[in-house]
Amino acid sequence: MSRADGDRTERSSVQSVDRAVTILEILAARGEAGITEIAEELGVHKSTASRLVSALQRRGLLEQLGDRGKYALSFGIVRLAAATTGRMDLARLGQPTCQALAEVVGETVNIAVSDGEAAINVAQEFGTSTVSTQNWVGRRTPLHATSAGKVLLAHMDEAEQRALLRRRLPRYTEATITEPSALRAELARVLDEGYSRSFEELEVGMHAVAVPVWAHDGSVVAALSASGPAYRLPRRRARAIVADMREAARELSAKLGWVEPSGGSALR
Repeated sequence: MSRADGDRTERSSVQSVDRAVTILEILAARGEAGITEIAEELGVHKSTASRLVSALQRRGLLEQLGDRGKYALSFGIVRLAAATTGRMDLARLGQPTCQALAEVVGETVNIAVSDGEAAINVAQEFGTSTVSTQNWVGRRTPLHATSAGKVLLAHMDEAEQRALLRRRLPRYTEATITEPSALRAELARVLDEGYSRSFEELEVGMHAVAVPVWAHDGSVVAALSASGPAYRLPRRRARAIVADMREAARELSAKLGWVEPSGGSALR
């Protein structure tokens, strides 16, 4: 394929995505519409509109209303909206937790959630000892090389975890764990001890520890982490602040509807 052909294909793909999103917006505004109406609104032939509607229907985003030939948004949209709302609620509820914990440990505190093959930070607070003010909110970070990522990876569905570990994992520093068997052993330790650590695995000179945050159904919905420079957060101190982090995670988990099992085994 020539470069010109590739450019045309890319433009066509982008145009299709734009039109598909426009269809969703049309139905959100009208409630329902037929192929003819959608085609007129888009300014395309009915066959083009029909192909786009069929693709959205296959993905569960649209549904046909009986035999009338009209389409409306389906519950697939609700599922996507719920995922976004959940993250927004977690960020809103978690910000006070980040602030309180950052004051206690004096380091930068983040809340991260799983975002496919990475972790994404949804809340952050700088500690009293923090010199750098790097904003991590909205940034994707690797699961295997961060403390929060390893918590999420350890509690991930077994099939998803296996698929990720089969891929070539990038090395960020000499300390990054990239060998699958070594990473599996590390994840087993995370499950056994109830917290994860990252000592210069993402950045030279940076240490971090993380604990899980639990949802109402007992699943791990996020990771609460604290990070700082190695000279201020050496390994011994990193382990020492885990107790404070677990208590903060308990409080946040409770806000999310989680009920601690008898004996407190989940968060130790």
